[in-house]
Amino acid sequence: MNVVTAVIKGRHSVRKFKSDPVDETVIHDAIKCAVHAPTAMNLQPWLIGVIRSKELLDKIADFTDHGKFIKDAPVCFAVFGERNAKYYLEDCCAATENLILGLQAYGVGSCWVAGEKKEYAEAVRKLLNVSEKYTLVALVPAGLPQDISLASKKDVKKMVFFNTCDQGQL
Repeated sequence: MNVVTAVIKGRHSVRKFKSDPVDETVIHDAIKCAVHAPTAMNLQPWLIGVIRSKELLDKIADFTDHGKFIKDAPVCFAVFGERNAKYYLEDCCAATENLILGLQAYGVGSCWVAGEKKEYAEAVRKLLNVSEKYTLVALVPAGLPQDISLASKKDVKKMVFFNTCDQGQL
């Protein structure tokens, strides 16, 4: 296993954070990772917000249905995509995953909180004063994990096929 695959395999969703702030260098490097994501036609249709204001974090958490823990994160990233870009969802999901892995490489935990198709997407966009040309794709609260516990994963053999799928295998 190499360092990159170790970071990927070590990533898991973190919902309980220490109150320590996330280092500026980590934030900026993780954002650079995000903007280096693959993107259709190199459009880079994303806009990434970095939210540290306790007041804004509380309001965003209140808007969500499964992200109440955002209020306890030292920082939350909001990933928006240009609505009119044909592949904004794919592009912004790639950027979000790169952001998460960039954070993980520094030992900063995070959790992907859905934004796309959620009723609160518009409320978050308006709260953060983001142009109507963008739509919320993801929220990524982040911080140093309070504890580390890895969730079990399904057996790879039940999720992968080669060439053709044998339905009996699944």
